[in-house]
Amino acid sequence: MKQLIECVPNFSEGRDMAAIKQITDAIESVEGVKLLDTDPGIATNRTVVTFVGEPAAVVEAAFRGIQKACEVIDMSKHSGEHPRMGATDVCPLIPIAHISMEETAAWARTLAERVGRELPLPVYLYEAAASRPERKNLAVIRAGEYEGLPEKLSNPEWKPDFGPAVFNPKSGATVIGARDFLIAYNVNLNTTSVRRANSVAFDVREKGRVLNDPATGKPLKDANGEPVREPGTLRGVKAIGWYIDEYGIAQISMNITDINATPLHLAFEECRKSADRRGMRVTGSELVGLVPLNVMLAAGKFFLRRQKRSVGVSESELIKIAVKSMGLDELGPFVPERKIIEYNIESGDPAQQKRLIAKDLREFANETASESPAPGGGSISAYVGALGASLATMVANLSSHKRGWDERWEEFSDAAERGQYLKDALLRAVDEDTDAFNAIMAAFGLPNTTPEEKAARKAAIQAATKGAIEIPYKVMQLSLASLPLIRQMAETGNPNSASDAGVGALCARAAVYGSFLNVKTNASGLDDKEYAARVVSEGEKMIAEADRLEQEILAIVYDKM
Repeated sequence: MKQLIECVPNFSEGRDMAAIKQITDAIESVEGVKLLDTDPGIATNRTVVTFVGEPAAVVEAAFRGIQKACEVIDMSKHSGEHPRMGATDVCPLIPIAHISMEETAAWARTLAERVGRELPLPVYLYEAAASRPERKNLAVIRAGEYEGLPEKLSNPEWKPDFGPAVFNPKSGATVIGARDFLIAYNVNLNTTSVRRANSVAFDVREKGRVLNDPATGKPLKDANGEPVREPGTLRGVKAIGWYIDEYGIAQISMNITDINATPLHLAFEECRKSADRRGMRVTGSELVGLVPLNVMLAAGKFFLRRQKRSVGVSESELIKIAVKSMGLDELGPFVPERKIIEYNIESGDPAQQKRLIAKDLREFANETASESPAPGGGSISAYVGALGASLATMVANLSSHKRGWDERWEEFSDAAERGQYLKDALLRAVDEDTDAFNAIMAAFGLPNTTPEEKAARKAAIQAATKGAIEIPYKVMQLSLASLPLIRQMAETGNPNSASDAGVGALCARAAVYGSFLNVKTNASGLDDKEYAARVVSEGEKMIAEADRLEQEILAIVYDKM
């Protein structure tokens, strides 16, 4: 499987769009790299660029971006609200798929060594790639910023990890490393006071604030002479307050470095509570760069639960609730295809745009009715199963909103969430079934002349055939699993929707039967007769169970009519 890493370099230029374009063009000149986002800030005079790809391609693209930044950015003329020490202030690599943090850190060191050798530029390593513990923290390395670099570089304790210990007036220095996924997040306040914004930042950030002696007003010290701190409420969060002239408001600017300990919605809520206590109001927030899909889904569910509403709604609805609840569209439109990593990667991908589930109903029906053998009965069975699960989910959501049933919202929310899971899995199977058929066709098209080619072709056909069994077999399992949920909704759901549950049962049974036809057909051509006999036998049991459940559900539905 492909190893994927993300790179999020921060360039010290947020106003000159032509210079920014030169940098991103350099990055995109590397084949195999996808530019996900370019987020310039006028007040900060800083641009956060996000791109993803396989490690070698990402490292090459990062080098070209850093190289171009050295050409087009002059740090001696730079000013902005954000701390910075170089034209490329920081360049983290982040493991995304099928790669460890240790491997990612090794790639970061490779990049840093090349930057220091070829540009040449003073380079410090941080986080997982740090050469020593005291250099793990970016803020510690960046202390003194660009203006303090001449003194820092003259100190043997601050010799760069790579590159010359010589001040570069035009480009400064850069920090390269490997880290976990970080969310850069700003919360907007209805104040212009940086001091008030900082008071909220100190309330929530992990390191909190230094406590002062009430008698002297000076910082309290512990037995080791270190300042005594009152910790903040959020783990893995760094925060400061600042004023953004571009928007005319103060913000709490946060880096959430541990999204498991502090999910996005919790960061928002803690800022809101602190602001309320201090006589201010949170008016909205903004994401700098991209965010994983599961972060937005978790936020949507959190705010729906606060409203005592069902969380078993579609991804798009969860995202909409998250955006509106946190005011992520206050300062500009929130475009999921741009701001959510998974959606961004898929957008513009021709392969994704050709997927069956990307088509509208008319296109899907026309594609099925065409002379092409795919999509066929397997994909249709999966889609019919998805419709059955969708109807069960609809009844659950309607029931959770039924007047007089307010105390039962969690019961129906759980059911709707289960239905959404089954529906989404069955929708994925629509394309998976067609992919399995295409794999068989590709195997039959392999060379078939030499004994070696014949053997390889036969093995490929058998492997593809087994894949073409496993997909419809999974559809049978998923569709059968939806029937108890449909029965629950027929029995306990909104009685006005009983007929919808009945139609859902008919769809689910049809999906089980339809998928079994594909299982049986493909099993007949499999050399592994033991496996073939087992899946057919299990399929027959599922058919019998689907018949039983369908009849029970229809009896319940007829009784309520």
